[in-house]
Amino acid sequence: MHLMKKSIKKSTKALFNMVPILISILLLIGLLDSFLSKNVYEKVFGHGTFLDSIIGGLFGSISAGAPVNSYILGGEFLKNGVGLTAVTAFIVTWVSVGVIQLPIEGKILGMKFAVIRNISAFVLAIFVALITSFIIKIGV
Repeated sequence: MHLMKKSIKKSTKALFNMVPILISILLLIGLLDSFLSKNVYEKVFGHGTFLDSIIGGLFGSISAGAPVNSYILGGEFLKNGVGLTAVTAFIVTWVSVGVIQLPIEGKILGMKFAVIRNISAFVLAIFVALITSFIIKIGV
């Protein structure tokens, strides 16, 4: 019972620590939404499913933050006309590829391993995005 109370206390504390981050992300999205027109999204994306998935994957790879924030950003991308494949690639690379963390990961696990892991995660993220989009389009 003591372990359960400790776990609930830790989870509650983590949730409350995440609230300011979520609020700041929502404020940032609101700010960007007022400054960026839909044309910006159309210029960056809209080059075909495969290329859009790579672009979304690149944005996710260089971004850093809590995984829960990627869903908020992904929802905003979808709302502004970005395709599902690009958004899926963005979300998957956000949580699996870490360009910003690469130097630290390289020091801990070895640079060769870190680079191969990140490249593999990126390629697999693109594959997952394409498969996910295909499955949703055929309605399975």
